[in-house]
Amino acid sequence: QVQLVESGGGLVQPGGSLRLSCEASGSISNIYQMGWYRQAPGKQRAYVASIRSGDSINYTNSVKGRFTISRDSAKNTVYLQMNSLKPEDTAVYYCNFIVDLRPGVLYHYWGQGTQVTVSS
Repeated sequence: QVQLVESGGGLVQPGGSLRLSCEASGSISNIYQMGWYRQAPGKQRAYVASIRSGDSINYTNSVKGRFTISRDSAKNTVYLQMNSLKPEDTAVYYCNFIVDLRPGVLYHYWGQGTQVTVSS
């Protein structure tokens, strides 16, 4: 059984940095994409960043230039380095792995979420 285990959240002051990690436990293969989403209080879960096989990387506009996504494929781990954090970055952050089960069939795994709070 595959589980995504996140770590690295916490409380940080505006302008500070945090690094989130998400590691897949169990047997997982054919990972098509690793990514991060976030859900702020009272809002829907929203896309933050993703990295695909071949290292194609995308970010939502609000984090470009401040966040960096990276991965260690050998460890089935994805990271999110967050710099210059703002109060509006406060949210529960979820990692997401999309696995290519077979041609035309993708499956999503989700982490349990880790709280990031940006406040003075």
